[in-house]
Amino acid sequence: MTAALRVLVVDDHPVVRSGIVGLLRTEPGIDVVGEAGDGASAVTLAAQTRPDVVLMDLRMPVLDGVAATRRILADTSAGPPPRVLVLTTYESDEQILAAIEAGASGYLLKAAPPEEILAGLRAVAAGSAALSPSVAATLVAQVRTARSSAGESTTGRGGPEDRGGLAVGLTPRELEVLALVAQGRSNPAVGRALHIGEATVKSHLLRVFAKLEVSDRTRAVTRAQELGLL
Repeated sequence: MTAALRVLVVDDHPVVRSGIVGLLRTEPGIDVVGEAGDGASAVTLAAQTRPDVVLMDLRMPVLDGVAATRRILADTSAGPPPRVLVLTTYESDEQILAAIEAGASGYLLKAAPPEEILAGLRAVAAGSAALSPSVAATLVAQVRTARSSAGESTTGRGGPEDRGGLAVGLTPRELEVLALVAQGRSNPAVGRALHIGEATVKSHLLRVFAKLEVSDRTRAVTRAQELGLL
């Protein structure tokens, strides 16, 4: 029998938190192991309960979701830390990028349908990323803006990075990560090979997903192969 997916729910609004917990408790194979109303409590409970995934809000008292994510992912004293899936009302560019830089494996909006939230939770638990369509679009726009600001055209160069007008611009490190993923290595294995943390691997992969305009590891590899990057 497959072990239940252990989830810690973090949200400072009691009614919202109760609704999320209620949704998860109706779903077979998911076990809510704790609830927290602020980031500091989330850090403490994550250390105590060792969940598989922390469902994290962003704007909270005492300690915000980005800072809490960093602390939770930095705690490897009892083994690999849980994965963090941001579930929030907010989708500003600054908040999205801050959460991803902190090591979050996904970013969904509370307005998403329940099935999207549940699918995202399971995807993150399995080591994949979960991004709402609007968040993925924001990341792609950020990448294109950065490329444009650097004076690099996204069309007309004729190389593999520009087929179809797609602004790829993968960094050498992102290509290293993607190459190891193409070999079938897990995020922890990629981190060990490159001597970087798993949270850093996730951050690189999310940027790769945005640049390649895909939403999972398999499609990232196939898309990179199509573009001649691997």
